[in-house]
Amino acid sequence: MPNAQCPIQENNIFITVDDALILASSLSLLLLLLQIPATAILLSRLFKGPTRQRPIQPQQPTPEILGSVSVVVPTLNEALRISPLLQGLSQQSYEMREAIVVDSRSQDGTPDLVKAAQQKDPRFRVFTDDPLPAGWVGRPWALHNGFLQISPDSEWFLGMDADTLPHPGLIAGLVQTAQTEGYDLVSLSPQFILKYPGECWLQPALLMTLLYRFDPAGVNTEQPERVMANGQCFLCRRSVLSAVNGYTSASSSFCDDVTLARYIAAQGFKVGFLDGAKVLKVRMYEGAVETWKEWGRSLDLKDASPRAQIWGDLWLLSAVQGLPLLILLSYGLLTPQLAELPILVLLGLNVFLLAIRFAMLLAIAPSYDRKTAKGGWLFWLSPLADPLAVLRIFLSAFRQPKEWRGRKYSNGV
Repeated sequence: MPNAQCPIQENNIFITVDDALILASSLSLLLLLLQIPATAILLSRLFKGPTRQRPIQPQQPTPEILGSVSVVVPTLNEALRISPLLQGLSQQSYEMREAIVVDSRSQDGTPDLVKAAQQKDPRFRVFTDDPLPAGWVGRPWALHNGFLQISPDSEWFLGMDADTLPHPGLIAGLVQTAQTEGYDLVSLSPQFILKYPGECWLQPALLMTLLYRFDPAGVNTEQPERVMANGQCFLCRRSVLSAVNGYTSASSSFCDDVTLARYIAAQGFKVGFLDGAKVLKVRMYEGAVETWKEWGRSLDLKDASPRAQIWGDLWLLSAVQGLPLLILLSYGLLTPQLAELPILVLLGLNVFLLAIRFAMLLAIAPSYDRKTAKGGWLFWLSPLADPLAVLRIFLSAFRQPKEWRGRKYSNGV
């Protein structure tokens, strides 16, 4: 160790090595107090992964589910993205009674594409929803209108987004799983299609903010406020949705899927969130900029969470995802001069957290289709984007969206 009396001059202020050591050790203890409890919580969730329910598999339909499912798709200017969905739905068998596209006055010809699909498959139909009332966000309003239009003979309501690509056997596999496991509501995590370098680097880091906060897909969560859901593929018993008055409880939510799923779980119904990477693909956003702007502003889930839970999640993400890389980069420069126990323990903990983060890439790799991606190798460097991903959650947590999918909102709704 250098002479403790040797002063270090910074901007005409003399700092001894002893002073620097005390400061670094104190900061290290503070960071350890922040990170150790968060690490314990993270590990308690990750340890559930090996026991989770297996991914949903495509299935052949059985006679008892004949005409049991009504699909509802909300659209607003989706002409460039909806064709794979229409094709995928047309490949579903007789378990799909109807596919209703609720269009919110698209200007790009989206309804015409649905009408063209209807010529080949009469199960498709399209209608325009009523003007958006005060207190409603566009997506839940369209889904609510679609729910009111489905056949009373359907047992299941299936909400799907226009950017999804369902595989043949998706609906049959989903319904059979719901019946076998006794779910009243079940949604799926998809396989994400990546195309461009920026999103290959950023998107997995944003996804990790969800995986760190909640139980893995396929693990039944007992606490309604910790339930996860994905509106891209959202299956619910029609009777249950009727009992909660459709999407009314999520009318003003920009994360209506999670808001509604938690409300239904709080009423005592069984809600599941399962791995659907083998039956569902999705192409969400074009490039890193759009991913940052569009997906990032809903990942905080503030519309579905109490304020205390939001702050708790922000603490957790900061401690185990946002800080490790920054701590290692900054403290690594100090270690040769300040090799004290608190500093060494802090560095060891953050090496451990970063190792977990890179190991998680192996776990989530099946959730990505990178076969045609440019710069797909950047996926393996996505932990370097973690500080940005956590920053995005912070920014979103304190801002209410004013625009969503082309709609403008005053005061957020």
